[in-house]
Amino acid sequence: MTKKTVVLLSGGLDSATVLAIAKSQNFDCYCLSLDYHQRHIAELAAAKNIAQKLGAAEHKTVSLDLSLFGGSALTDDTIAVPEAESHTPIPAGIPVTYVPARNTIMLSLSLAWAEVLEAQDIFIGVNALDY
Repeated sequence: MTKKTVVLLSGGLDSATVLAIAKSQNFDCYCLSLDYHQRHIAELAAAKNIAQKLGAAEHKTVSLDLSLFGGSALTDDTIAVPEAESHTPIPAGIPVTYVPARNTIMLSLSLAWAEVLEAQDIFIGVNALDY
């Protein structure tokens, strides 16, 4: 008997890796992505492709407009997105690309779906610098 899990899938490297890990542990993976009105929507197309290629049982994308709150270069047109990767240590404080409470919101949505699926597990792959 396989176990069900919800995998948070942004389309980036961390979440694609965690989906592969969940699949390697014989989970039926139900992938959840979030369209939060981010500027870089290419990751959502990547998430759809990754879910399909890695054999997800299902993939859903929830739309929730976090641009209403602003506070991040990823959701607020008045804040510039850094053009190049910095090779210097991160300055004190939170980066302009941090989206307030994004991971908490995604975990809440994944918990809701996990309850419906009667899944006991949720997989999330995040960068340590994602605050």
